Amino acid sequence: MNEPSLIREARPEVDDPDLPTGVGATLRRLREAKQLSPGEVSARLKFSSRQLEALETEQWDRLPSGMPLRGFVRNYGRYLQADVDALLVMLDNQVGTTAVAKPTALNTAQTLGPSDLPLHGEPANRPWGWFIVILILLFVAGFYAIERGWVPDSWLIFDWLKSLKA
Repeated sequence: MNEPSLIREARPEVDDPDLPTGVGATLRRLREAKQLSPGEVSARLKFSSRQLEALETEQWDRLPSGMPLRGFVRNYGRYLQADVDALLVMLDNQVGTTAVAKPTALNTAQTLGPSDLPLHGEPANRPWGWFIVILILLFVAGFYAIERGWVPDSWLIFDWLKSLKA
């Protein structure tokens, strides 16, 4: 008996030359094996159906590159309960290294232009506003306590404060 022929007979899909072997095809086969529609996956993962179709058909020019693409494949693989590390290795082999180098001060300054700046500045923290509100509340509470007679006369050093108590 010839063992390789038995293996081929038992698993004909392994040697099928028409079967695509890329990341997108793998994800599509996994999705179909779980009997999920593209709409279900799109709704669950919050990806557009165009992005999902572009990934499954491996149209890399219609997808973001670098880390966003890796995150896209990672989330899709997790949802399908696949080996995420193997999918990312397949992606790197197919598209090239998708890891993004950390920006340095030199290349960040060179790549940023006026159009990259936000239109509005960051919202200013206003700790003084809270400070003023607290001070006003303390003054109101103090005058209320004086008017009610809760403050001893010995604490009232100004005559106008003593006139409030009466």
